[in-house]
Amino acid sequence: MIKYETNSKNVKEGQIFIALKGLTVDGHDYIDDAIKNGASKVVGEKDLTLSVPYEKVEDTNAYLKNVLKKDYGDKINKLKLIGVTGTNGKTTTCYLIYQMLNKLGCKTAYLGTIGFYYNDKKIELNNTTPDIITLYNLLVEAEENGIEYLVMEVSSHALSLDRIAGLSFEACGFTNLTEDHLDYHKTMEAYLKEKVKITNYLKPTGTMILNSDDKASEKFKIFKNYRTYGTRGDYKIVNYSIKPDHTDLEFAYDNKNYQVTTNLTSKFNIYNYLTCIAILNSLGFTLEDLVAKTKEVYPPKGRCETYKVGKGYAVVDYAHTPDAVEKVIMAYSELKENRIITILGCGGDRDPIKRPIMGSIATRLSDYVIFTNDNPRTEDPKKIMEDIVRDNKNTNYEIIYDRKSAITKGINMLEDKDILLVLGKGHEDYQIIGHEKIHLDDAEIIKSFM
Repeated sequence: MIKYETNSKNVKEGQIFIALKGLTVDGHDYIDDAIKNGASKVVGEKDLTLSVPYEKVEDTNAYLKNVLKKDYGDKINKLKLIGVTGTNGKTTTCYLIYQMLNKLGCKTAYLGTIGFYYNDKKIELNNTTPDIITLYNLLVEAEENGIEYLVMEVSSHALSLDRIAGLSFEACGFTNLTEDHLDYHKTMEAYLKEKVKITNYLKPTGTMILNSDDKASEKFKIFKNYRTYGTRGDYKIVNYSIKPDHTDLEFAYDNKNYQVTTNLTSKFNIYNYLTCIAILNSLGFTLEDLVAKTKEVYPPKGRCETYKVGKGYAVVDYAHTPDAVEKVIMAYSELKENRIITILGCGGDRDPIKRPIMGSIATRLSDYVIFTNDNPRTEDPKKIMEDIVRDNKNTNYEIIYDRKSAITKGINMLEDKDILLVLGKGHEDYQIIGHEKIHLDDAEIIKSFM
């Protein structure tokens, strides 16, 4: 545990409480609570007289970043850090790297959307890239437990808010850029600008791995040491064959071709796999060793997680952006021998712009769609649904607000060789309605029918 804390509820005896001014909450309002919980010192921006030592600074956010770097920078930078950013594919790519390095005998930790993993330990996280205090605590924990490599997802929010201050990456990957988080970034240009900031955290000797088939990659080439992957570039897709439960891939690098079978399906997972091996190859691991270990690694929970149900298949995936929804449905459309039935919703209190786009994509590409609740949070589910079906010119859908009932209906509809896609929540085993988090696991519901 590091000696600093910014949440008064989490203060332990002897810690230093730093009162941050946030967008909606001012830490100065919770100083008394922090002292009651055992804070030995308080740092703030106001003139105060307290019962414990107090230090006034001009900017507590800047102070926090500086003391974390000063006190823990040497420790966390003993870790070999790998970062992956992009709209879609971060979790799968990082999880593949995490597994691959462990299979190669390197003690490795994963940090991202599905949690913090190392050895046999798994911790849930609230954000893809957690706040800087949580992040430093986890990095210090990893280092103190003998971890050599740590691979982490780096979100645009984290880059915008400088949550990764003080970190230095050995290698970074960029997957793609598609519409998401515009409620925060406002424009795609601003969104991309934040993503590109990851190059500021690369060591001068590091490598930036780029998707040659995404034009946004050009902006990352301000970091001169880069390699590319895709249908052109350094790691080139030569040929592939996608099955419901695996993919046969041929790719070329440095005038040599490699044949590999992955436990992944869909074309976008070919890109995730290539991001993984390109990053590891740039760190000195041979392609021969990486290809040899490929059959031992699997997609994470909730990423194209496939189940045989009756005479058809049910697939759970985290796709929650227009691009991800389109890619998943199109990928399984290439495999389908009968119908594609899609179950989909949109989160409340989040970017409303993408809702009608996702609704139209689903009905256009699927044979039938059931729209349902995702995490409505504090927003009226009927308002969310109105946004999703607004201007939808197709009629091949119905609305079932209760998610469990929607999945049950989808499963009962399955006929011979149908594919049911349950999208949006992936690995999540809960649903947020209002301010309450209730248990709900898409995969668990599906498995009850198997």
